[in-house]
Amino acid sequence: MARARKQLAQINVVPMIDVMLVLLVIFMVTAPFINPAQVELPSVGQTSQTPAQPLEVIIRESGEYVLRDRAAGGEERRVAKSALQAEFDALHRAAPEQPVVIAADKNVRYEEVMDTMTLLQKAQVTRIGLLARPAP
Repeated sequence: MARARKQLAQINVVPMIDVMLVLLVIFMVTAPFINPAQVELPSVGQTSQTPAQPLEVIIRESGEYVLRDRAAGGEERRVAKSALQAEFDALHRAAPEQPVVIAADKNVRYEEVMDTMTLLQKAQVTRIGLLARPAP
């Protein structure tokens, strides 16, 4: 009498083990080459001075220029465009390390902002920034 053969269902896992070992070797070899981004923050004890209050150059849509010196109380004063260079020179002589920020209306032409930055560079102001309102 012939015996009835029972079918065996087997899964060969050897190829899967080979693939896993290859991936493990790849990760072990490449892991030392990956440098995590590290940010070195200054400690509190290193800052001895409070940051200087910036001089704000406000350019309005109407073409009006206004200077606001936060270090001198924050009062605004209008300045003609032709007198800006002399104002920047005088302010830079008085406080050479004072930063200057340009606050231009969003409808002001980019050329006006660049002209103001050029005047500041001619007055040898090195710390120039642009003031913007954060998006909601």
